[in-house]
Order: sequence, then C-alpha cells, then structure tokens
Amino acid sequence: MECVEIRGGKPLYGRVEIQGSKNAVLPILAACILHEGTSRIDHCPRIQDVFDTIMILRFLGCRVWWEDQCLAVDASKVSRCKIPAQIASRMRSSVLFLGALLGRMGRAQLPYPGGCVLGSRPIDLHIAAINELGAKVEEKEGCIFAEGRMLKGKEITLRFPSVGATENIILAAARAQGITVINNAAREPEIGELCRFLQKMGVDIREFSGGRIEIAGETCLQDPKHDLVADRIVAGTYLLAAAITGGRITISRMPQEHMETVTALLKNMGIGIEKHGCDVLVDGSRKRRGIELLETAPYPGFPTDLQSPLMALLAVTEGESRIKENIFEDRFKTAQQLNAMGANIKVREKEAVIRGVPTLYGTRVEAGELRGAAALFLAGLIAEGTTTICSCHYISRGYENICGVLTSLGAEIEELCN
Repeated sequence: MECVEIRGGKPLYGRVEIQGSKNAVLPILAACILHEGTSRIDHCPRIQDVFDTIMILRFLGCRVWWEDQCLAVDASKVSRCKIPAQIASRMRSSVLFLGALLGRMGRAQLPYPGGCVLGSRPIDLHIAAINELGAKVEEKEGCIFAEGRMLKGKEITLRFPSVGATENIILAAARAQGITVINNAAREPEIGELCRFLQKMGVDIREFSGGRIEIAGETCLQDPKHDLVADRIVAGTYLLAAAITGGRITISRMPQEHMETVTALLKNMGIGIEKHGCDVLVDGSRKRRGIELLETAPYPGFPTDLQSPLMALLAVTEGESRIKENIFEDRFKTAQQLNAMGANIKVREKEAVIRGVPTLYGTRVEAGELRGAAALFLAGLIAEGTTTICSCHYISRGYENICGVLTSLGAEIEELCN
C-alpha cells in the first residue's frame, strides 16, 4: 500500500476490536532469543514492524511461525550476533537486539536503527547503560559493536526515562550475573508487558513505584506463552476517528487503565466516552471545545504518538488550541500537510497553535512517518472531496489493516496500485 484515496464526510459507525500492542510486542520479540526454547505471543499484530522483526529473528537462526493469532518463536538455534543493515534500517526497534544479543551470545553487531524520522533520537543512553553492565561498546563506520560475555548486574540511574534504553537494560540484565537495578526507568505500560513476559520465561523481575525496576539475572529459562495487551495508540486513533467524523464507535479490547490521560482530555473537549463493561462507546456527535494547552510527556502523560492525530481533530475544532511537543522535535512536520488541506496551524519551535476551521479540503498529501500518516487518514475522513495520501507504507508499520477497519465503519477508502 503506497497511496490511498479517501472520500471524506461520512460519520463512522460500528465496532472495532483493538489489535495487540506494537510498542509492547517488538521488545518481547527481541526477548525471545534470550531463551533456548520456544516462546508464544498471542494477539500478535500482523504489521510491518512485526514482519521486519521476524526477518531479523530468522536471520539470527530462529524458526518463526504463525498459529492463528499466535506467533511462535523457536530460538534454540540462534547462531548469529549480527543484524543486516537492510532490515535494521527499516525500524528503530532493531536497537533492542543490542541488549538481547549480548544476553544470549555475549556479542552484538548492528547498524544504527532506522524507522520514522522524528529528530535526532540518540541512543547514547542505551550505550552508556550497557557499558555499565560490563560490556564494551564501540561505534564505528555507522555500526554498533558490543562485546560482553560476563555481564554483571549494577545499579543504573537513567538521566531521562527512555523507553528504549530501559528495555535494552532489562534485556541485557535478564541473563547477567547478579542483580541489576534501574532507577528513573520508563513507566510506559509496554515496559510492564516486557517484564511480565520475562517473568513467564523465568526471570525474576520486580517493578516498584517511582520508576524502579530490579532484575535478577537467570540462565535456566522456560518456554513462555503471553497474551499481548491491546495497543493504546491504535485505540486512541479510533477514539479520534469517531470524534473527528461525528460518529459513534464501540471499541473492544481497549486498554482503558492505560488511557486515562487520553480519555480525560477528550471528555474535556466534549466528546462522549462511556464504559460498557470491557467495551467503550465513543460519541463524536457533540459540539467540541479546543484545549488551552496540551504538553506531551512520558507515561502517564499524554503520549507523543497521539499528538499528530489529535492535531488533525483540533484543526476542525472551534477555537484556538495549543500543543507543546516535549519528546520528539520533528513531530510537527505533519502540520504542513494539514495546512495544505486548509488547516490553520502555526508552528514555532516546540509549540503549535491551531485555530480551528469549519472543514478541510481533499488534496494530495505526503505521509512522512507512522503517526503523521494516521493524522492524515483522520483528516481525509472529514475533508470535503477526495484526499490522496502518498507514502502510506508508514501506516502499515503500526496499524493492522487500517483501510479495512475504517471501511467496515463506513469510510470510503481505495488503495491505489503503485
């Protein structure tokens, strides 16, 4: 899927079940190589980042196969410690194999990770933490070389609660000698998912309040089976889809306990959100209000991954709204594409001012990254006429069959051939 056409103006109605979490499954797949046996992950999403990670696992020597919605990984014959550049360049999460390969093989070689272009996104926190565990990490010729056959647990304090650095420390520490303590660890729900997966594998991991995690390294592990949590960013996107189109959508398998910041914000805007047991009903037919100021922040703050889709909603919400982006400096690039559709968004450094307009107008726009692509899909759903979105391969990295899901809710979407 490279381009799609969306004929906007139709409210969305119906029911959608949320896929398994992208941001949880990728470190879990890297963790599979720590155990010389078979791991099973239920509700694994069929998205491009998962397919690319499967390619890495197979290159390293794993057998990987699907059992309906369950992905099985047999890592008993891992034989390589190098990840090819042509695969790693597609996704940032390839950097998580640094900790996992060190834990399993004592060595790792991988190129700098790729993925969406959202700014510098340095990995210095990853490297510094791995060094503290006793590995020797060098950067040369665009690659990361690491060696550490006798990793030893240590107390590590992160200067910023980086999700990726926290995950890499956990993966390396899972088979290190002794106890590793992480202070100021990231508290995103996906960190907890990785910990629970490794606990099922037999690793002694304990999470404490305030971002403290303790890991006792273990070498004798067991086959885990894990039911993956639903994707909170995908759920948030469909919440916003109901809101922007003025429709009513019932969302099942929504991780409600992980989305309180998002749902509270939307309720304050005037969007109806009702819990019905395990389901959530979203009513976007009510009049919406703008927001004085929203700042993205690490969990439990408002997630940066929903900032661009929210901007699309605010673009057609009466009044003036402001967003301050505190995580990725290039997250506002989507504003240019929304302005091409008639939005009134002004960006200055880390802040965007959005003055709501009555409607957007279909035109040709270009997606530049995953969440920006989602924002353009939402804008296309409400725009008058036809919106053509190019570079749609980005959205397939994180959303399972989004065109089919939106079509089932009443949207008019056509996938165009290259």
